[in-house]
Amino acid sequence: MTYCSTWSRVLAEPLAGTAPVARAWLAVEQPGPWGRNALTESHLDPGLGAELDRRAADAGIRVALIRPPGRHADTHHLVPRRILLAYTAPGRTWLEHAVVSDPAELLDLDLAALAAGERPGLGEPVAEPTLLVCTNARRDTCCALGGRPLAQHLARGYGDRVWETSHLGGHRFAPTAVVLPAGYAHGRIEDGAALLKAAEAGEVALETCRGRSTWARPGQVAELAVRHRTGESAVDALRVGEPVGDGAGAWLVHVTHADGRTWQVRVVRRPAEPPRPESCGKPPGRPDTYVAKEVSPRA
Repeated sequence: MTYCSTWSRVLAEPLAGTAPVARAWLAVEQPGPWGRNALTESHLDPGLGAELDRRAADAGIRVALIRPPGRHADTHHLVPRRILLAYTAPGRTWLEHAVVSDPAELLDLDLAALAAGERPGLGEPVAEPTLLVCTNARRDTCCALGGRPLAQHLARGYGDRVWETSHLGGHRFAPTAVVLPAGYAHGRIEDGAALLKAAEAGEVALETCRGRSTWARPGQVAELAVRHRTGESAVDALRVGEPVGDGAGAWLVHVTHADGRTWQVRVVRRPAEPPRPESCGKPPGRPDTYVAKEVSPRA
């Protein structure tokens, strides 16, 4: 079997515009095995997992399970649980760490307020960036083969700033990870330490970047197109306007720099060619790709 990540790499499938979309993140510690749909197929109460997933989706938040890198005891009981909460909007990012005695306490969170950037006051601020590496093997084999060794290697140097996480999307770009609190997702990672070092310096590692989860997919592509054109790597230097679509798979997106410069980016969606498996074991398909066709400076 040829792995889906091998197909994607050989065919040079674009990374831009493939990040999960979420302005805020809620990550819940849950060791032990994870199924394909981790929130309802783990030792977390499945009813609780389904309700958290539903509420988070309604609020535009990404909820994920996390666990420390390494071997995972098949335990049904873990009290207390560590929690990460993050908000990703440029200039307003924050990351908090909390501990709850029962994950059901998370149902008391005001997720709409979290999605608007309000700190819940549940925990303590985290000053240093954190990396969540996808290792959800039941979702896709590539996440285990690429993600687990990466997470274990990084944990030896960064400790609890590195976590394994459930599905991030885009397993054909494995190994994949997201840096919190900025929300930049990455794929085909070879040097995970470089992502954390860049984040510590207030920068984004562009070579492996899939996009900032803050933006919709056309916005992710537009931001990265401007970054690659200008060489701008400062995390909060750019703001992305709401994409304006034509209803036929094309968008105009305005990107503004903190220094006042602006660009209009034309982004188009097209099916990938030739067909390739989007996940290991699945028949070949044509996943949507988003491409910046024009980047025009505006007066």
